[in-house]
Amino acid sequence: MKWSLNELRQAGSEPIMVNEELDLTSALKKRRPEIISASKVAVQGLFSVDKLGVLGYFKVQVELTLPSTRSLEPTVLPLSFEVTEHYVSYHEHDLSGFEDTDVVIVLDKDILDFDRVIEDNILLQIPMQVLTKAEQQAQSKQMPSGQDWRVVSESQLEQLRKDEKTLDPRLAKLADFFGENQED
Repeated sequence: MKWSLNELRQAGSEPIMVNEELDLTSALKKRRPEIISASKVAVQGLFSVDKLGVLGYFKVQVELTLPSTRSLEPTVLPLSFEVTEHYVSYHEHDLSGFEDTDVVIVLDKDILDFDRVIEDNILLQIPMQVLTKAEQQAQSKQMPSGQDWRVVSESQLEQLRKDEKTLDPRLAKLADFFGENQED
């Protein structure tokens, strides 16, 4: 699907609703050859016009089959994510109205290729490491370690940080030592 920026702007204050199921398998495989297969992409969202341009907000769901980065076994990777992007004309030179965190896409020839937008965002969502369920379970149990070091998961790291904040009861009296005796 392609729309011109003028078509999108003509909607005025009424948002243009999008509820599509796209078959992007061949396009995704062409751009990322290691993709084995892809389900149809379910996209729900809207385009709305604001003072800065056209705002697109979408929820995307797709399942990709990729080789495991460890064993090369086919692995199903379910992706479910949201996209919020602003689309502006290539004639627009002043982008100062946007926040630093806003995603702003300058449209070439003022044409919005919706399939390409969804493809780009799907490819951005693919993690660097894809593991089968068995590999994920094995990885969580056996993290590498060595002399005076070890790899920990994020949950383990949070627990270690909490434990560090918990004061040893034997040193509890020393915790207030500097607070009471300092005069500045």
